[in-house]
Amino acid sequence: MEKEDLKKKDKNNNNQSEEKILNSKEDEPKNNGKNLEDKEQEKEISPEEEIKNLKDKLARTFAEMENQRRRFEKEKDDAFEYGGFSFARESLNLLDNLERSKSSLENDDKLKNTETLKKVIEHLDIVNKDILSIFKKNNIEQIKSINEKLDPNIHQAMMEIDDDTKEPGTIIQEIQKGYMMKDRLLRPSLVGVSKKKLEKDNNDNEKNQQNEEKKQEK
Repeated sequence: MEKEDLKKKDKNNNNQSEEKILNSKEDEPKNNGKNLEDKEQEKEISPEEEIKNLKDKLARTFAEMENQRRRFEKEKDDAFEYGGFSFARESLNLLDNLERSKSSLENDDKLKNTETLKKVIEHLDIVNKDILSIFKKNNIEQIKSINEKLDPNIHQAMMEIDDDTKEPGTIIQEIQKGYMMKDRLLRPSLVGVSKKKLEKDNNDNEKNQQNEEKKQEK
């Protein structure tokens, strides 16, 4: 029995070794085929083409670096020139409050035509001028509005006012002053613009209606 078992084991081992040899032979052509393809691909790319590809990659890399450098410089310049943009916009409230205080004092019946009011108004005007002077030194200036043509980029129309003496769209009232910081808008001017009166058109419409009524009566 032991001899038979040994014979069976030997046969199995021989069969396994034969299968391994066959498998290795089958794999050899495949591996050789892959190696040949790789070699052919390597042969297809010449040294000149590789140099061209490297030059293209270098050119693209340098272009990206140059774009980044320009962008960083622009951001640095903007930070230097417009670093106080938010602070300047908030500071406009000081001017608004001064204007409101001045108008409320001038409209106070108890203070009208008094020396006290005159002195207070003088001090408020001095403070207002000082703030505007500081703004001007920092390239912040008021937007011209009165008698100017409405510009949607810097003006915001809040109402239309009948006025035949001005062309339609001309600013004839300034509700709130606007300001620019260099070439940037801090806030738009709130304005009232002129429009033609409609009295003539209404009169013409009434006349036409009256004429039609007369025709119908006849």
